Amino acid sequence: MTAVTDQDHTEQTGDAGSENGEGPVEEPVGSDADMGGKDGHARVESAQSGPARTEAGPGRAREEAAHARGEAVEHPGEPADADSAGGWDDGLIARRVTAETEQAAALEVRGPNAPPAAPLAYDAPLRSRLDALRELVGLSRARLDSRTLAEAGQVLDEAAARRRLSGQHTVVAIAGATGSGKSQLFNTLAGVAISETGVRRPTTAAPIACSWSDGSASLIERLNIPPRLRRRPLQSAESEAQLRGLVLIDLPDHDSAAVQHREHVDRILALVDAVIWVVDPEKYADAMLHERYLRPMAGHAEVMFVVLNQIDRLPGEAAEQVLDDLRRLLDEDGIALGEYGEPGATVLALSALTGDGIGELREALGQFVTERGAPARRIAADVDAAAWRLRPVYATGRRTGLSEEAREDFAARLADAVGATAAGEAAERAWLRNANRACGTPWLRLWRWYQDRSEPATGRLPLRAQPDEEATARQRVEQAVRTLADRASAGLPAPWAQAVREAAVRGSQGLPEALDQLTARAGLPPGRPPRPGWWPVAVLAQASMTLLQVVGGLWLVGQIVGVMAPNLGVPVLLMVAGIIGGPLVEWSCRMAARGPARRYGVEAERRLREAASGCGRARVLDPVAAELLRYREVREQYGRVVGV
Repeated sequence: MTAVTDQDHTEQTGDAGSENGEGPVEEPVGSDADMGGKDGHARVESAQSGPARTEAGPGRAREEAAHARGEAVEHPGEPADADSAGGWDDGLIARRVTAETEQAAALEVRGPNAPPAAPLAYDAPLRSRLDALRELVGLSRARLDSRTLAEAGQVLDEAAARRRLSGQHTVVAIAGATGSGKSQLFNTLAGVAISETGVRRPTTAAPIACSWSDGSASLIERLNIPPRLRRRPLQSAESEAQLRGLVLIDLPDHDSAAVQHREHVDRILALVDAVIWVVDPEKYADAMLHERYLRPMAGHAEVMFVVLNQIDRLPGEAAEQVLDDLRRLLDEDGIALGEYGEPGATVLALSALTGDGIGELREALGQFVTERGAPARRIAADVDAAAWRLRPVYATGRRTGLSEEAREDFAARLADAVGATAAGEAAERAWLRNANRACGTPWLRLWRWYQDRSEPATGRLPLRAQPDEEATARQRVEQAVRTLADRASAGLPAPWAQAVREAAVRGSQGLPEALDQLTARAGLPPGRPPRPGWWPVAVLAQASMTLLQVVGGLWLVGQIVGVMAPNLGVPVLLMVAGIIGGPLVEWSCRMAARGPARRYGVEAERRLREAASGCGRARVLDPVAAELLRYREVREQYGRVVGV
């Protein structure tokens, strides 16, 4: 495609072989065996199904101009008027190809004896990043939807596909808007009219490839460019030495009214190694170009050329002013400019019509292609772009994880839900009560027996006596799980936070019932609490005090009846010793029992807390921790992808 002004300069340049789709065009090839004319130019006819469009009249002046350039001219027997011949088919301006000439066109890209090109080799850092991205996608498939991972998967596929192809060639696309002159620039670089130019829009309907060396067929096939649209440049030792390894692709207009043309552009831009954006003084600030292409591709600046074409239309210093304004717009788009030795996009001003600036572009392209680094830089930029778009689902800039404080709080909430503290206090009271029964006076024990005969033999208090207490315990468990999930998911990206919460909810199902069962098993053992070793001594002392009371009482009764001689001192002393000694022994035992009772209660509470904590850890904490570990793994892989 070219600018509108290309038609005005047609007669001056003598380019009649391609203007307005006129007649077959001769193309140079690389060997005498393929030559279709005496000057070494092969002719490939149009592949369009409709008749080729020609201008009225024999066009003698055009024939002479074509012969002056050494091209063969053919006069096919077709109607002289395009309108009478049925007009154009789909706008594809290319040469008709027979079965024989299509095979010849294929050989133009790669000779029959051309050795296979060496595959592309990535350096160690890029391989590491690709491996990390592949691992990242694998770890994330169960947590992220396929649309989120689609771009990363496509980058991996394209990186693998490009690695299998030639590393000695660099595929560069020429893209631009309608009338920007990109097709004319394509022809100028090739040294021969390959891509059709003219005032008709759109002019280029399908991508056309031109390769400066053999071995690029597989790269062009990857772009789905048929053999009839593959060309070779004008044979020139200087050009071949300078641009050896270059595969140039002329694209349709990115702003074409035809949807299929725009689809061609978007598809091939995702596959080429580099791109030359051709802009003109009228539409270099076009919003569509900047918002749809340049701004999203800002990370690909190192594999990007931005060329201001048609500077011959600008008077005086206007070209420099427009070029400066173009640089300003590119800087606003976030595109780094390769100036002063810094990596970035190359910005040039030229005229494909007059040739001004073409040498500078050839030199920049030659150096760019000779480095053989564009494919790897393109893949690295694709990885950067995919990683940047994945950043919201992998990195938030906040500290994540489950702290020890949150774990302890969860265990404390579960222990409170099962009543661990109340159970420990009940165990302590039961131990003291049993101590009082064992060491108390017979008269007090008889009275307590009368009061406690309706209570359980163990003296234990029921932990879950009423339904409302059970409902309260269930609510406490649910609240503990919600609190833990909120703390664990704090600071996580949305998909991973949701996965953590779902893991916590799954674990909480059946947790209250499991805690009830554990409480029953880990609570107080059946029967009376264990007795310390000093209890028999206390029982014997209490029995001695009771015996003194009985002996002193019987002695007094015997004196009253007259069976024994009167002597009040000894029996009264015995009775007083027994009466005072019994409660004293009981009080001493109660004081001595406080320590063991407290330890017994603490042990009962500890067992319940450990049981509740273990149940909560197995059902909730471990699944949540597994999700957090998975996130840490993908976060580490993401760090490798971005090169951190």
